[in-house]
Amino acid sequence: MLHIVLFNPEIPQNTGNIGRLCAITETRLHLIHPLGFTITDKHLKRSGMDYWHSLDVHHHEDWDAFKVSPSAPKRLWLFTTKADHAYWDVRYADGDGLVFGSEGHGVPDWLHTELEGHRLTIPHKNTQLRSLNLSTSVGIATYEAIRQLTVE
Repeated sequence: MLHIVLFNPEIPQNTGNIGRLCAITETRLHLIHPLGFTITDKHLKRSGMDYWHSLDVHHHEDWDAFKVSPSAPKRLWLFTTKADHAYWDVRYADGDGLVFGSEGHGVPDWLHTELEGHRLTIPHKNTQLRSLNLSTSVGIATYEAIRQLTVE
């Protein structure tokens, strides 16, 4: 099983879209609190909450609670603009977790340090632009991991 890990997501529409993607791909979603919204938010409902009943979602009080959870992934990959290796340059394995930071802040420096050697980026040609939308990034990464896992 593939895992998507959202660290302190802030925008309900992104989380709703990602939840929908996870439900369709049978990928487990981990939400690391605090969240920037409530799960009953009307925007979350409009962007994928109708799929929430089909979603394998796990809430974690914080990063430390996530790491010790029995539902946590075996290995983690942090997706960030602060990486030298492209997401297609690694071999994903069953049980891997793809970690994404919040829309406004990414992840803190201590998490970059903790996942050193497991940081990946989605390359983009226009270096004047900061990054892709969170739900777009999750979709790109998820389908590359699924492609690799189904080819094996």
